[in-house]
Amino acid sequence: MWILALSVVAAMLIIYCTHIIISWRSSRDFGVLPPGSMGLPFIGETLQMVIPSYSLDLHPFIKKRIQRYGPIFRTRVLGRSVVMSADPDFNNYIVQQEGKSVGIWIGPLSVFITEGNEAQILGSDFLHRYVRSITLSHMGAESIRHKLLPQLEDNIGQVLHNWSNQESVELKQATSMMNFHFFAKYLFGYDAEKLSEASRIAEKLFSGFSDGTLSLPFNIPGTRYHEFLKEAKKAFTTIKSTLEERRASPNHQGDFFDEAISDIGTKNILTEDTVSSFTLGITFASVVSTSSIMTLMFKFLSEYPSVEKELIVEHEEILNRRNKSSYSLTWDEYKSMNFTQQVINEALRFSVLLPALFRVALEDIQVKEYTIPAGWIIMAVTPALHMDPKIFEDPVTFNPWRWKDIDSYTVSKFFRPFGMGTRQCPGAELARAYVATFLHVLVTKYRWKKIKGGDVVRTPILAFRDGFHIKVWKEG
Repeated sequence: MWILALSVVAAMLIIYCTHIIISWRSSRDFGVLPPGSMGLPFIGETLQMVIPSYSLDLHPFIKKRIQRYGPIFRTRVLGRSVVMSADPDFNNYIVQQEGKSVGIWIGPLSVFITEGNEAQILGSDFLHRYVRSITLSHMGAESIRHKLLPQLEDNIGQVLHNWSNQESVELKQATSMMNFHFFAKYLFGYDAEKLSEASRIAEKLFSGFSDGTLSLPFNIPGTRYHEFLKEAKKAFTTIKSTLEERRASPNHQGDFFDEAISDIGTKNILTEDTVSSFTLGITFASVVSTSSIMTLMFKFLSEYPSVEKELIVEHEEILNRRNKSSYSLTWDEYKSMNFTQQVINEALRFSVLLPALFRVALEDIQVKEYTIPAGWIIMAVTPALHMDPKIFEDPVTFNPWRWKDIDSYTVSKFFRPFGMGTRQCPGAELARAYVATFLHVLVTKYRWKKIKGGDVVRTPILAFRDGFHIKVWKEG
């Protein structure tokens, strides 16, 4: 019996590997492909792409290939044939072709979907427009202006107070937890009494992002991808359970979740699974992106004390100008933070969450003298723009003052921390407001010092090798 079972497994592996090798070889038969290498069968050059780099610069996997092949090159990673592009004109063209010759590829983020055709649904233009609309409604500028700023300030004040009572705070975990509790409560009313469960899910899921999504996609017990997938499914189950409870309750909170729930069955393709999936995705993106930039911000402030001094001056002036009857940060005060926005821009230049925007060619695409075959993945490497010395002088140096002299055209074409085109992150303004509010509370009410850690690592996603530990105390 065991011999028969092993024979069947071996036969299946042979068939599978043969299919992969044939596909890998046939990928070389599509006209004139962009220059590059496809690496080994199936894994391609994935291992080279995830080798750690201990620099803020562009990951060597991408940088070396741009130097060798030019801004557009081919490779094979995560089991797929890929064209990577650091060419801003071609990347703009790809964005303009969405829904025509180019589609969305959710790729590494597929851990946030359920089974069946959910991936196709989540990549659809209809759902994208719907999710963008509902997200802007609850996380856009108007919501920030009229209700979110005071909530952010109160939440951040409570967190920093708690940090000040601890001997040491590890920023990656602490900021992830702070952001998770805020966004989970704001988006889908997560019960604060479930703190221990929320902590476990957030810590394992969010801190394991780079390990899980960019590891080889083998759903086999013991692999990083398998463990990450399990945590993502548990988080999905938690959100879906909350959704089911909300649907059964006569009470309405008027939040993001309520609006999405009310549209189930009335909007095309909206189901409980779909709503739970995109809610998990939005929560995850909100938490991880803001956590990354906050942790990186502390690193830069510890290395460039003149930056923190100027931040203190700017925010103390805000307090001095404030009407004595007002206690909360206002929209006008937020919009007056010119140097703060320069600091945020410069941190964003280094902290782009994903190494690229992921798209898929729906048909053969001609670019210059090359052909990108239908079915190939296109990775628009936007971080390469941020590290281009022709655009940003001395790009690996943190210099927020550079933004005083950068014109709007350069910003619009070469600064893409939140994506491109109609798919630009709808929570971009909230992310900025969150970080600005955090800096406001930090520099006006608290002081801090670095204890240990803070060394960066790219895999190619930015992380911190040994964490980043700080001590916080109340100012005065």
